[in-house]
Amino acid sequence: MLLNKTSNAKRRQLVVGNWKMNGNQQLNAELLAKVVAGWQGEHRADVVVCPPSPYLLHTFERISGSSIQLGAQNVSQYEVGAYTGEVSAQMLAELHCKFVIIGHNERRRLQGETDEQVAQKFIAAQRANLIPILCVGESSAQRENGSHLDVIGAQLQSVCAHVGCDVFKQAVVAYEPVWAVGTGKTATPQQAEEVHCFIRAQLGEIGETVRILYGGSVKSSNAEQLFALPDIDGALLGGASLDAEEFLKICKAAD
Repeated sequence: MLLNKTSNAKRRQLVVGNWKMNGNQQLNAELLAKVVAGWQGEHRADVVVCPPSPYLLHTFERISGSSIQLGAQNVSQYEVGAYTGEVSAQMLAELHCKFVIIGHNERRRLQGETDEQVAQKFIAAQRANLIPILCVGESSAQRENGSHLDVIGAQLQSVCAHVGCDVFKQAVVAYEPVWAVGTGKTATPQQAEEVHCFIRAQLGEIGETVRILYGGSVKSSNAEQLFALPDIDGALLGGASLDAEEFLKICKAAD
């Protein structure tokens, strides 16, 4: 059963390309040249690219002058100190980042990030005036045993418990069912809409204004159907963002 539906007419669509650990300077330059050329003029959707950290400045130089914005894939919860290999939010801000992905399922699974660590990263990002893209989602086992909404609620509340839910006025949420990321599987429209409605309800009064993206094997063939749902405000893309033609088709579906 779907929760209270809202209209997305007042929320600007957003498509975020997460390149993960892919690319090099030549491939990135070729990809960005095609994307920038294909995303000219006025649009009703926002587009963000999130390259690996070594290529942030390289990417910024190639999207400068376009409406495409820069994001990072991760950030440290610490501002400064002896944290080898970490990158602070202020460093990302100095590299012209506007957005940063927080708590991606791969970092939760592979790097063992906890809800508490994710919450601290969210707070650190906002202190540096970055817009966090908070990733939430359930595993296949959690979906099958019916605990998926409890899991997602806990992931959201880990932030709200520290600083209140009003901080989501300056944030984005991305629902990425772990079982659908990179597997070719996609949540049914009803499954996706149910979770997006639930997220809005969890955020209280501000929920209607928060952009909530879907991330889970979004393709140009299913993007339009997903974006037409009242509570889906765009997509967090992985592999599709590495193919300029496919990426642009999805961006135009959001537009």
